[in-house]
Amino acid sequence: MLLAVLAAGAGGFALLAPAGSPPAAAQARETPPPVVVVQQTRAPSAPPTRVRVPAIGVDTPLVDLGLDAAGALEAPADFGRAGWFAGGTVPGDVGPAVLAGHVDSVDGPAVFSRLRELAAGDEVLVDRADGTTARFRVTDVERHPKDAFPTASVYGPTADAQLRLVTCGGDFDRAARSYEDNVVVFATLVG
Repeated sequence: MLLAVLAAGAGGFALLAPAGSPPAAAQARETPPPVVVVQQTRAPSAPPTRVRVPAIGVDTPLVDLGLDAAGALEAPADFGRAGWFAGGTVPGDVGPAVLAGHVDSVDGPAVFSRLRELAAGDEVLVDRADGTTARFRVTDVERHPKDAFPTASVYGPTADAQLRLVTCGGDFDRAARSYEDNVVVFATLVG
């Protein structure tokens, strides 16, 4: 079982913590319901290596993201790269695969700085280690306050292969050192 926890820092964030162990800072802000992760009945596809989003100029290698000591998903160390939760669904397999990236850093815009500009119909391409590419079409772009993160919509089981791109958004709260919202892009596998 996984629980989504999004706690932004200075341009960064942490995603996902095992149920019952969100970081202390996130506990006060958010208590989303747990989500059941669908188990694969076949061997997963090759892991993703790169994500390309032509409409916003994203073309970046993917780094595998694991959980840190506090149980939160590690953010990519490089603000110019996106990451994939390697403990989740492989992009192109049945279920929601989750990619995360920073919106900015102290040096300026980061890899997912333009995520909010995507629109229904835009293409997201995920290259995999076996040379194949999973092609997704954006179905929706949403912005949610962190205390109302749509955990079930992002991490809940799906009948088909879907993709979620997540970053921070909205206003930056300097006192909390956190963005107030999250931008979530929903996409579905095509072809």
